[in-house]
Amino acid sequence: MRKRYLVYVTRSEDGKVDRVSIPMRFVYVFMAAAITGMFTIAGMAGSYSRMLIKAESVNKLRDQLALTRKDYAHLEKAEHEKDVQAASLGSLATEVSALYGLTAGKLTHIHDKTKSAAAAAAKAPLKDTSAGLTDAGYHESLETFQALQQTALEGSLSHGLDDLTPSLGIAGALGDFADMDAAGPNMPDMWPVMGPINSGFGQREDPVLGVGVGEFHKGVDIGALNGTPVHAPANGRVIKAGQSNGYGNEIEIDHGNGIVTVYGHLSGFNVVDGETVAKGQVIGFVGHTGKVTGPHLHYEVQVRGSAVNPHKYLTTTMAQLGGASPKGF
Repeated sequence: MRKRYLVYVTRSEDGKVDRVSIPMRFVYVFMAAAITGMFTIAGMAGSYSRMLIKAESVNKLRDQLALTRKDYAHLEKAEHEKDVQAASLGSLATEVSALYGLTAGKLTHIHDKTKSAAAAAAKAPLKDTSAGLTDAGYHESLETFQALQQTALEGSLSHGLDDLTPSLGIAGALGDFADMDAAGPNMPDMWPVMGPINSGFGQREDPVLGVGVGEFHKGVDIGALNGTPVHAPANGRVIKAGQSNGYGNEIEIDHGNGIVTVYGHLSGFNVVDGETVAKGQVIGFVGHTGKVTGPHLHYEVQVRGSAVNPHKYLTTTMAQLGGASPKGF
């Protein structure tokens, strides 16, 4: 007799009891199906949970990617603005070096120090420093560059220079160029003596000491033979005609508006203190007195006590003084 399993007992309305028996094979099949269903449901629930976790991770990664792209765009914009600012400052440095006679060697030395500092900074962790780069700072730098560029083109610094000098730290000397344009007929724009420029304005090696010892040359050295007449480049009044330490026989002429011209290493004088001179008048003669290595004229232009580069004002010769030829030698 096969085994059966009593699974259900009922009582009918008339009080009769019914018994339902199920063969054991059906019980085993039912239990196996139930267990399989439980494992299936548990597996599906686990898969769904993992899918939710992965979806949340993907959403977080998507948000991080969006933030990274936004930060990258911000850094790229800041880098571009800094490149523009660096280019502007580089041009500004070129303009200032031209006005103040800084030599290529001096600028190279500064550039090498800057490169060393940049290399050291490159080893540090990257961080966003664009917070210090403001639109106002950028435009101020650009305006400074444009003002000096306009100055280089026009030969004057009459546009907003009182505001520029504090940021450049040049002790007000740049602003003094405005007086050069206001000098009118007393502008020292003529070659005092004709000859080659043996030594320009700015940093140079000391011609006497040599051996790499540097000095700042406040004027230009114009080569000429001993005894060559030196002419006044503009109307003025002699404020000094005598001996000077380093310059030997020296003449200084006041042209008004804070403009003074200096002539050094002369062999002799043709004027005296207090004398009024006219443009083109012979004031002295080329020599090699003082601290020199050979005959030449040291010519210097000062504006309110600050030496400026006289080369850009050497535009007229004695031959052109009569007006037969236009300016521009």
